[in-house]
Amino acid sequence: MTLAASALVLEAVTDSLADWLPTQRWFAGKGRAVQGARPVHAVTLINGDPGLVHAVVAVEQDGAEHLYQLLLGLRREPPEYLRSAVLGKADDQICYEATGDPELASRLLDEFGRLPHGSPAELRFELEPGVALEHGSRARLAGVEQSNSSLIFGQEYVLKLFRRLIPGPSRDLEITRGLYRVGCRQVARPLGSVHGEIAGAPVVFGLLQRFLPDAVEGWAMATASVRDLMAEGDLHAGEVGGDFAGEAQRLGSAVATVHSHLRIAFGARMAEADEIAETVRGMHDRLDGTVAAVPALAPQVPALRDAYDEVLRGTSRTPVQNVHGDLHLGQALRTTANWVLIDFEGEPAALPAERTAFASPLRDVAGMLRSFDYAAHALALAQSEDHQTAVRAREWADRNRTAFCAGYAETGADPDDQAPLLRALELDKAVYEVRYEHDNRPDWLPIPLAAIARITAADA
Repeated sequence: MTLAASALVLEAVTDSLADWLPTQRWFAGKGRAVQGARPVHAVTLINGDPGLVHAVVAVEQDGAEHLYQLLLGLRREPPEYLRSAVLGKADDQICYEATGDPELASRLLDEFGRLPHGSPAELRFELEPGVALEHGSRARLAGVEQSNSSLIFGQEYVLKLFRRLIPGPSRDLEITRGLYRVGCRQVARPLGSVHGEIAGAPVVFGLLQRFLPDAVEGWAMATASVRDLMAEGDLHAGEVGGDFAGEAQRLGSAVATVHSHLRIAFGARMAEADEIAETVRGMHDRLDGTVAAVPALAPQVPALRDAYDEVLRGTSRTPVQNVHGDLHLGQALRTTANWVLIDFEGEPAALPAERTAFASPLRDVAGMLRSFDYAAHALALAQSEDHQTAVRAREWADRNRTAFCAGYAETGADPDDQAPLLRALELDKAVYEVRYEHDNRPDWLPIPLAAIARITAADA
């Protein structure tokens, strides 16, 4: 298929994207109307039936355009399990989003591997030094998608395809590469990356890493522990066989270790009063935007503002550095050897400059504390939460939050030494969650709203 033919395929489905994109878990613009989409780039990776086109579209929202990466499959008769991914028709073939097509996905590494040999400037594949890949593994789409899509090749590799594309270097690639080079083994080894250009600007399309076949996601482990507790009506969290506190403590130590390696790889400095004040102003601005969209938050606004301003009264200088930026239990994997952190892209809703800016390591601590609260209450939310269930969920969350901070203090600075800043960062994260849940998962909105009420009541 020629470049012109690839572009025609993309043009054939562009009109359907305005309705289809907001239904995807990884779409970053939920809650805002899509004014339109236009084709930007299309390169054929596989000719024939089935065929595969690598594509980029520009999506217009609120007067601005955002770039998204797609893999478009082409078949005359797609199997039934691909019908939900159909986007339109190009000539005599049905066009669909192809990350869920194992036949095409399994060939993706081979096709990317051929790209350096005369490939268009828009796309190329680069291996990390000393890496040689084995080919022929069957690919499958990872079961949980967030702001990207991951394809797992056999038991060896995982290819993360960035959905929303940000021109410039990839923070995930640079951070993971830097950590691995300084000896950090709490990250999966980077093996390669897919690069290209759009309108003359460099873009990273994907990151290939070593797959960890023995890994279990922290969220799955934590929620299993909560289920064990809820099933034992007369036992406390520390008495249940599935107690998670030991793992929470080890996870805290692992996060502190990653922070230490981030300082070695990228440096650190002290933030002075003016920078701290700017951070607090950002918290107030985020609160303003959230309460305008979610009036249910309004009763907590005075207490939230007091918690933010307490940072200014008690903190004149604080260390800042590169951090994970979007840390939660879903970003932590437990292997047989240790805890591993993944997805160093930063907060999905943040601007590129905000993602790359130095921040307090306590921002990651706050994110994980919020994640323990979510794990504790997600099961109760799915059931009818009576008083006993709520108390036991709170007991589980408090036990594991305390264990995590204790583990962090074993390897890094004690989070309690900067309690006002940690509290403000946790509340700021909860305010972000309020807006996120309002836009994406309204049924989950009670979790951050209840947390804000609980934390501010404790501060009163």
